[in-house]
Amino acid sequence: METGIWVSVWSFFKFLPFFFALLLLGIIKGALFGPWAWLVMTIGISALILGLWPMHLLWTYYCIIRTKMVGPVIKVLLLIAATVILVLWLIIGIMGSILAGFGYGFLAPAMATFDAVGEGKEKPLVHCFLDGTWSTITGSCTVVRDVKDMLLHSYFSIMDEVRLHAPPDGEPYEIRLLHIPGAILAAACGLVVDAIMFTVIALYKFPVMLFKGWKRLIEDLVGREGPFLETACVPFAGLAILLWPFAVIGAFLASIICSVPFGTYAAVVVYQESSLFLGLSYVISSVSIFDEYTNDVLDMAPGSCFPRFKYRKDEASSHGGSLSRPTSFKDRHDVKKAPQRVTSFKSSFDEFNPFKLLDLLFIECKHHGKDLVTEGAITPKDIEGTKAGKVSTGVLNVGLPAYVILKALLRSAKANSDGLVLSDGIEITSDNRPKSKIFEWFFDPLMVIKDQIKAENFTEEEEAYLEKQVLLISDPKRVKENFIRLPSLSEQKQAEIEAFARRLQGITKSISRYPTFKRRFDVLVESLSEELARTMGGSQSANGSQQVRKMRSGIVRMLSQRSLGKTTGIQGDDHEAQLTTDV
Repeated sequence: METGIWVSVWSFFKFLPFFFALLLLGIIKGALFGPWAWLVMTIGISALILGLWPMHLLWTYYCIIRTKMVGPVIKVLLLIAATVILVLWLIIGIMGSILAGFGYGFLAPAMATFDAVGEGKEKPLVHCFLDGTWSTITGSCTVVRDVKDMLLHSYFSIMDEVRLHAPPDGEPYEIRLLHIPGAILAAACGLVVDAIMFTVIALYKFPVMLFKGWKRLIEDLVGREGPFLETACVPFAGLAILLWPFAVIGAFLASIICSVPFGTYAAVVVYQESSLFLGLSYVISSVSIFDEYTNDVLDMAPGSCFPRFKYRKDEASSHGGSLSRPTSFKDRHDVKKAPQRVTSFKSSFDEFNPFKLLDLLFIECKHHGKDLVTEGAITPKDIEGTKAGKVSTGVLNVGLPAYVILKALLRSAKANSDGLVLSDGIEITSDNRPKSKIFEWFFDPLMVIKDQIKAENFTEEEEAYLEKQVLLISDPKRVKENFIRLPSLSEQKQAEIEAFARRLQGITKSISRYPTFKRRFDVLVESLSEELARTMGGSQSANGSQQVRKMRSGIVRMLSQRSLGKTTGIQGDDHEAQLTTDV
C-alpha cells in the first residue's frame, strides 16, 4: 500500500513540469489569439443587442397588446415587466458579451492545448501548438452567429406564439387586483431579507466550500482517483485545482443572484394562497430552505438553525417556528456518509452531449428529407419559401424534425426500449442522457408520448397516417394529396392521431428555438435544395428526352405517310402527327 502511494506521488511530481509547460503554452496562445476572439464576440454581440433592441422593444409591446391569452390588467403588468427586463438586457447583454469574450478567448486555447495530448490523439506535439489558434477565432464567430439566430429566429418564434395563441378555454387569464398590494409588499420583503441572509450564509460557507473542494481534489490527485483516474482527464483536473477559487467565487455570486427569484416568489405565494401572512412566512422559510440545501451540497450537518414555517394551506408538514430539521433531510442524513468517489471518468464520456444529439437529428433529417423530396412530399415551394425566410408552412423547420423524432419514437416503442433508440442502434436512457435541465424539458415529454404510442399499438396504416400528419403540419389537403387512398379510420382514431401530431409538433417547435438549431437548419435546407435540383433536373431531362422521341417518331411517320400519299389520313387519326404538322 505504501509503495503504491509513493509511486503515485512520484508520478505526480514527474507530471508537474509537463503540466506547467502545457499551461504556459495555453496561456501564450490565449494571449495571442484571445484578444481577437474577445473583439469579435464583444463587437459582434454588442452590435446585435444595440441594433435589434428598438425592434425588440416595439415588437414586444405589440405582441403583449395584441395577445388574447391575458386580460388588460396582466397586459399592463407585463408591459411594465417587459420594459424593466429589456433595459436590464441592454446592460447585462453588453457586459456579458465583454466578459464572455474575455473568458472564451483565454480559456478556449488553454483547454484545446490540454485536449491535444489526450489519449488516442495523433501527432500531439503538432496539435499542442495548432489547436486553439484559428479555431478560437472561428469559434467566436460561431458564437456571434448563434446569438444572432437567438435574437432573430428564437425571439420572434416565441413572441408569435404569445401573440397568436388563444387560452385553452377561450377566456383570457386575468389577475385579482385585491391581492396585488400584498404580493408587492411580500416580494419587497423577500428581496431585502433574502438578499441579506443569502449573502451572510454564502460568506459563512465560502471557506468551507473552498477548503473542502481543495482537500477532495488533492486527495484524488495523490491517490489517482476520481477525475485523476483517467490520464486524459489529469490536465483538466489539475487545472481545476488552480481555478477552484474562481469556481467558489462564482458559487458565491450565484447564491446572491438566486436570492432575487427566491425573494420575489413570495408574491406568487401571496397571490396563490390569498394570504399576506403565508407570503411573509415563506420569506422566513426561504432562508431555511437555502441553508438546508447548501448544507446538503457541502456535506455539512443537516438541517438549519433558521425557522421554517408553513406557507401553504395544503402543506402536509409544518415547522412551527422552532429549530427543526425537514423530514427529507432526516431520512437522508441519519447516518452521515461521505460522498462517493467517482470510480472512472469514462462513464461521463459515454454521456450524450446535447449538441451531438442535435447533429444526429439533422443527419436523420437530411436522410429522410432526400427521400421525401424524391417522393414529392416536400415540394419546391416548401424549400424556396424556407430559403426566403418564409417558414409559416412549417413543413421543413417543424414538420421534418418532428417526422424524424416520430420515427425514433416508433422504433423505440417496437423495441420495448426504456429510452430512445437512434437509427444507428444507440439507445439513450436515463443513465447516459444529458443531465442538463434543458434536455429534460424535451426528453421527458417525448418518453411520455412514446409510452402512449406503445399503448395505442398503431397499425402500419395508422403509423403512415400519423407520419404524414406530423410532417405536413396536419394540413388535410396536403395529407390527402400524399395518400393514394386515405386509411379507413374512425373519427375518434383520427382525432387521437392528430392530437399526437400536434403535441409532437409543439415539442419540436420548442427544440427549433435552441440557439444552434438555426445554423444547422440552414445547412439542411441547402442540402435539400441541391437534392431537389438534382431530382427536378433528372425528371425534366427525362421528360424532355421523351418529348424529343415522340416528336421524332411523329415526323418519321408523317414523312413516310406523305411519301405514300396518305398524309390526310394520318392527320385525322394521329394527334401527334397533327401537332407536328402544325409546328
